[in-house]
Amino acid sequence: MYEVHIYTDGAAKGNPGPAGYGVVMEMVGTPYKKEFYEGFRLSTNNRMELLAVIVGLEKLKKSKTKVLVVSDSKYVVDAVEKRWVFQWEKISFKDKKNPDLWIRFLKSYRKHQVDFKWVKGHNNHPQNERCDELAVMASQQEKLSIDAFYEKEDKKML
Repeated sequence: MYEVHIYTDGAAKGNPGPAGYGVVMEMVGTPYKKEFYEGFRLSTNNRMELLAVIVGLEKLKKSKTKVLVVSDSKYVVDAVEKRWVFQWEKISFKDKKNPDLWIRFLKSYRKHQVDFKWVKGHNNHPQNERCDELAVMASQQEKLSIDAFYEKEDKKML
């Protein structure tokens, strides 16, 4: 079995506003490294932080992979480490934000052996800094994707 480290970050200008995520994946003990990013015309920082983790987990080809997710998002790390997300699931995410992404997260999370590590953002952690660069760059692209769930939910609140 191999181990993968997934570094993630999200960004949103305006929150909500143009947003993006960045992911750096490294296979431990090898030079293998991949980067992923995507930008959205309207979303939030928390959605991008969570989506980055989801994308990283979904990129794994073999189930039961040992994974360390490194994130500067207390929202994501605490929700899993403090087991809040499992309580939210029991109540069908009633009155919780981002249910679409949490459901998607749990589907990928359960396929692997995942641990989380929180790191302070903008603190010279090389992979976290790179993820931040990717997320910001993604949010500034000319052609941005549509976060359909968020835009639909956002309109409901108006």
